[in-house]
Amino acid sequence: MHARTLLVALLLPFSAFAPFAASAQLALLRSEGDVGPVLHPGSAIFDTAAQTVTLSGSGSNIWFTRDEFHYLYTRIKGDFILQARGQLLGKGVEMHRKFGWMVRAGLDTGSAMVCAAVHGDGLTSLQYRPANGANVLESRSTLTSADVIQLERHGNTYIMSVARSGSPFVINQVTDIPLDSAVYVGLFICSHNKDVTESVRFDNVRLIKPSWAGMVPYHDYLGSHIELLDLSSSSRRIVYSDPGSVQAPNWMHDGRALLYNAGGAIYRFDLNARSAALLNTGSVRSNNNDHVLSFDGRMLVLSSDIDHHSIVWKVPSSGGDPVQLTPTGPSYGHGWSPDGKYIVFTGQRNGDFDIYRIPSGGGPEVRLTTTPGLDDGPEYSPDGRFIYFNSTRSGSMQIWRMNPDGTHPEQLTNDTCNNWFPHLSPDGKWVVFISFWPSETRPDDHPFYRHVYLRVMPASGGAPRVVAYVYGGQGTINTPSWAPDGRHIAFVSNSGPISGE
Repeated sequence: MHARTLLVALLLPFSAFAPFAASAQLALLRSEGDVGPVLHPGSAIFDTAAQTVTLSGSGSNIWFTRDEFHYLYTRIKGDFILQARGQLLGKGVEMHRKFGWMVRAGLDTGSAMVCAAVHGDGLTSLQYRPANGANVLESRSTLTSADVIQLERHGNTYIMSVARSGSPFVINQVTDIPLDSAVYVGLFICSHNKDVTESVRFDNVRLIKPSWAGMVPYHDYLGSHIELLDLSSSSRRIVYSDPGSVQAPNWMHDGRALLYNAGGAIYRFDLNARSAALLNTGSVRSNNNDHVLSFDGRMLVLSSDIDHHSIVWKVPSSGGDPVQLTPTGPSYGHGWSPDGKYIVFTGQRNGDFDIYRIPSGGGPEVRLTTTPGLDDGPEYSPDGRFIYFNSTRSGSMQIWRMNPDGTHPEQLTNDTCNNWFPHLSPDGKWVVFISFWPSETRPDDHPFYRHVYLRVMPASGGAPRVVAYVYGGQGTINTPSWAPDGRHIAFVSNSGPISGE
């Protein structure tokens, strides 16, 4: 193994605070070196501001009974999820130069291993050596030229999920690969030609410890990352990490700060200082993740638990004494009208969840939906012409919109995902929402700690585009979180602590 090129100052733990949280994920890959008798030593170049790493390496192949490649890695015990996006640099020499994620029992050339590999000719494959010294086998994906690569372990099962940016995952898996509990995991590059050095650039690198069997919802929590997503490139940057549960960032209207909830409190996170300060919400101190700013940015709706029922309140966005709006609960605030006169919320009355409107100055609530099934997540369009919401009325959870008085409901999505919480862009042209995989959730449930997509579609409907592949769920994007520039979105992803062995 040759010397690592990453500065020691970057070796930060998962709970790294403030400006250093951004580089913590790459720093988890603590070691670097060549596996096998490569002719040309490889290297890793880190860009901590962009949160990218460029690997260069040679190596004759990863196949048969021996491997040669360059490896950026750590050791992890138990189950995990590995995510990254990769792009080969330059035209290349060999059609089977390859990159991806690799899990290994050891660092010798013939070690048992599993890897998710993308080749220079587009071949995308889950490759594995089931025992030390055995020949490599593979399960080829029906997708070619993937750039988004996810590899996860559940016991002795390894699951490769791959996509071309913007599209859903295509999944392959292998079972009965009995590697040790503690394994090497990392990113790799192989030139497939011992005389040649090739390079690949990775971004959106995430090492995730998922929920565990027996984890108790709303009692046990994983840690949280607040991330900023650039919609034009789908590049993600972590701006804050916390070992506890942080949820639902609202982007404030000056573009300088986010509001989020944690432990029943609301915090203002300064994006320049990378620091959080408690927002005064008076006696209302059991705030959940349904909070939303008014269109002028001056007022904040809170949803706070009183006697085990959520009640809607309003408070100045700079903090102050709260004013109660809904007389009863459960009530969950989701949207202001553009003129500030009304608030829409989800309320359970007579055993059914529907969408209601209430004057922001107080007054009687008006029921807007009456169709059986769960209606949730109401939000006004910036022009006030529609209320967008999610509903199970067609069977699965899908995105809908209706007139502000509840008439003329129109279904906008109709696919296999369970789609929640539509949020309109500042110009009203786009909708971002969270999509739960149907294999993992019921239509009427949006739990913590699942595989989810963040997707964007035109405000009038149309084919959604995946803009982020996330391990998250409840609390990821419950609230409107577009930046004022309309080019960025804030959200929360989740992971338990990663520790090397």
